[in-house]
Amino acid sequence: MATEDSAAPPGTQTLARGLAVVRAVADGATDLRSLVQRTGLGRSTAHRLVQLLIQEGYLRTGRDGYALGPTLIELGFLALHGNPLPVVARPVLEELSEQLQDTVHLAVRDGASVLYLDKLPGSRGAEMRSRIGHRMPLTRTGVGMALLLDSPQEWEPLYQAETAVEPGLARADDIKAFTARMREYVESQVAMDTEDNEPGIRCVAAPIRDAAGALVGAISVSATRPYMPAARMRGLVKVVGRSAQTISASLGHRAL
Repeated sequence: MATEDSAAPPGTQTLARGLAVVRAVADGATDLRSLVQRTGLGRSTAHRLVQLLIQEGYLRTGRDGYALGPTLIELGFLALHGNPLPVVARPVLEELSEQLQDTVHLAVRDGASVLYLDKLPGSRGAEMRSRIGHRMPLTRTGVGMALLLDSPQEWEPLYQAETAVEPGLARADDIKAFTARMREYVESQVAMDTEDNEPGIRCVAAPIRDAAGALVGAISVSATRPYMPAARMRGLVKVVGRSAQTISASLGHRAL
């Protein structure tokens, strides 16, 4: 929670407060009362900031109260396309989607979460809750596990932290089982979500690397259980892996 006396670099306190208001609205605050509760700002300060943010298009008001505004959509679009990864990956994602008819994702790591940069919905099965700009746990998603392949020192603490935050979603495998899975994924350079994140949804994911070999993203192919039995998941390992390698090569990566 941000407060009116939160530490901030000199001259930036108003900016920090405004950003806290935007974040609170993004997290579901729809009226002044909930904004004050979530940010710790005074009512008059919050009101002034909201009016300015509405004026500049960062927020808007609608039937359901405050919501994110069109300026953020514009800036988000520019930020997305300022990153070469979505542009380079898009033709490969489209080819995968057309070939497999399943949902295809492109994601990056953002702190302790997966951030989805692109999604091509499949043409069969149920719609998945993932969406562009949405965040998911690293240790529960195929793309998240693919993004962790180079970070074995984080496997255990991230697994523990994510299970503690959402105990109702705790998986059957314990830490030892999870780390054993991750070691297998390191060997194959492909990760699998076997309904870890969403009941009935399975996926196969692979990492994307840049010219320096750094892990900069991941792609996945996802489908409901009837369309993704274990045998098909194994069959997709090479398909998804090759697609990720194609994107990596476009970023300058050369496999040894």
